Amino acid sequence: MTMCRLLVTVSLLYVFSGQLAAAERPNIVFFFTDDQTTSTLGCYGNPVVQTPNIDAMAARGTRFENAFVSQAICWVSRTTILSGLTGRSYGTPDNPEQARPDAVQTLYSDLLREGGYRTGYFGKWHAKMPAGYRPQDHFDEFEAIGRNPYYKKQADGSLRHETELIVDRGIEFLKSQPADQPFALNMWFNACHAEDSDRRPGIGHFPWPQAVDGMYEDTVIAPPRLNDPTIFEQQPNFLKTTINRERFFWRWNTPEKYQTNMRAYYRMVSGIDGAIGRFTAALKEAGLAENTIIVYSADNGYHMGNRGFAGKWSHYEEALRVPMIIADPRVPQEERGKVADSIALNLDLPATFLDWGGVTVPQRYQGHSLRKIVAGATPSDWRTETFHEHFAVRNRIPAFEGVRNARFKYVRYFDHGNHEFLHNLQSDPDELTNLAADPAHQTVLESMRRRTDERVAELGGPLDPLKQPFTASTTPYPEASANVGARLDNDGFVSLFDGKTLRHWSGDSAYWSVEDGAITGVTDGSLKMNQFLTWTDSTIRNFDLRVQVKVTAGGNSGIQYRGRSRPEIGLDVVSGYQCDVVADNPNYNGMLYEERGRRILSHTGEKVVVDPAGHAWIVGNFPVQEFPADTWHDYRVLVEGNHHQHWIDGQPTADLWDFDETGRALEGVLAVQVHVGPAMKIQYKDFEIKHLSDSLPIANFADHAIPPQSVGVRPQGKLPKNWQPPIYAEAVSN
Repeated sequence: MTMCRLLVTVSLLYVFSGQLAAAERPNIVFFFTDDQTTSTLGCYGNPVVQTPNIDAMAARGTRFENAFVSQAICWVSRTTILSGLTGRSYGTPDNPEQARPDAVQTLYSDLLREGGYRTGYFGKWHAKMPAGYRPQDHFDEFEAIGRNPYYKKQADGSLRHETELIVDRGIEFLKSQPADQPFALNMWFNACHAEDSDRRPGIGHFPWPQAVDGMYEDTVIAPPRLNDPTIFEQQPNFLKTTINRERFFWRWNTPEKYQTNMRAYYRMVSGIDGAIGRFTAALKEAGLAENTIIVYSADNGYHMGNRGFAGKWSHYEEALRVPMIIADPRVPQEERGKVADSIALNLDLPATFLDWGGVTVPQRYQGHSLRKIVAGATPSDWRTETFHEHFAVRNRIPAFEGVRNARFKYVRYFDHGNHEFLHNLQSDPDELTNLAADPAHQTVLESMRRRTDERVAELGGPLDPLKQPFTASTTPYPEASANVGARLDNDGFVSLFDGKTLRHWSGDSAYWSVEDGAITGVTDGSLKMNQFLTWTDSTIRNFDLRVQVKVTAGGNSGIQYRGRSRPEIGLDVVSGYQCDVVADNPNYNGMLYEERGRRILSHTGEKVVVDPAGHAWIVGNFPVQEFPADTWHDYRVLVEGNHHQHWIDGQPTADLWDFDETGRALEGVLAVQVHVGPAMKIQYKDFEIKHLSDSLPIANFADHAIPPQSVGVRPQGKLPKNWQPPIYAEAVSN
């Protein structure tokens, strides 16, 4: 051997000592979703959601039936994967949420880079790192892509969903990949996390990519499997009043809201699936598919109305269990499409990535490589027990710690009198019975209590006592669910506008701004479609709304209520009831109109009953008063059950009972609008609402008889010259 060849050989041995040769090292792609439980994927048994690309991944790979996170909250789960450590181990007893500098000085990506990998990271970061920490220093290519909002305006003025942007960056990463270097690419989605600050059902709360517009629109989603009220009632009070319950009223507390939000959530899942399909096609086109391992998982599970909860943050299976799919094209054909029963953790992923890359797994890592399981040879000493905990936001989310094995799960909520749970997962997989007080299970209880003590000591020891009192987030059964989390004044009203910003409102800034301390909508007369500004803090049901309004001459606006977002028309379009604001027509100013629905329900000055068939009949009148333009006027809208009343400056303008069960809405969003037509300026200030009881009764049609000589409300549009209003007695007889 020549001296030159000897030096090259020695150099290669030095560079790749303890590693695989470059040609043998696979590429690694990690798709990581947010807030996704296993029940929302086709390959895990969901019969409705369409996830063909993820299902295909499971069909050619390994689907883990028992994959869990050590702590079910975004930033802890994500930091666990980056560092290879549980939250208790990367933090400190007095501040466990904050990663110590030494714990995150070297991430798994750094070790892969040292081993010759090119690394990329695109998407949600959300890790509580030390001051001055620079995540971009730990990857060759890095771009944090967050939500708030999900839709990002592009250079050409178009909107692109963050899911699509993340995969766009991933495909760009592929296109610049050197042929002689392996890569590890992370695409960490924000979806399917709700837009928590936007509680408009559907497109507001769970925004989806436009590529899946309309999916599931006619699908009826099955109700939560564990939605029996007695299941919620069995929870201790500290769980019944926590954020899990508060957010239940944001998302799932009515059948209509549940259906709308579930369809939207499924669209987010299908949007991820479609983006993954786009990436895998690019991977094949680049000729890289046969040596690229693809991993799919989520940062935590998700309560989707089950047990009366929303979110995660609990010891129950819905929160801890996550999807995990690994497709390694190098494994034998007979090992593909299998379901692994071995217990996997998010802790295992960084060790697995390093193992695939031929990089030595640090001794400090607390997980184990899944490589052998994927290849079909589960190690004989594989774990039979896992440790789980929650300590994030301890002053509002009950903290717990405990262990789980194939048969039993034990946890204790250590800030709440060490309240203990013991569940038999074999006989009671839904964890409906707490055996902690059962004398027949005391031996098991004591054993698992000891194991928890041991694991706590091994992982960093007990946490410091709670520094501030625990704060309940809601009552279990609020009188008005829209008041959950709201700030009420002494009269029970909620301020909707701070007089300075459009915070808590959503609309196009080309039309909406704040001017002179008022919400201000302006159009130059060229509008082709009404433009809406929507309140995002909650839906509204029964309420008393007060607002001062000023509109210029020729102006036309309206206060939308109990509305519905219409993304098939436009992101900010709202349909539903409307108290009209019309400058130059006293017969329309303050009337009750239904945008993109039944249209005019009552003109100003008409007392109306809408019959069960949706026909509006005038049963009385009151004087019509003119209110001058360019002057502030007090508008009031009072809605109680199916009774609607409007006033301007104390003068009644509408009084209507709606008995049309098909056409009416009992809950929805609040919005204001600028209207097509002449140039105008509309302003709103001193905007406030009092949410009334959700349980106000719905009046019966039989108790509101329509006089025989009542005439029908004049419909909108041009009518024949000889048009005469229908008479109720004649309409009934026909």
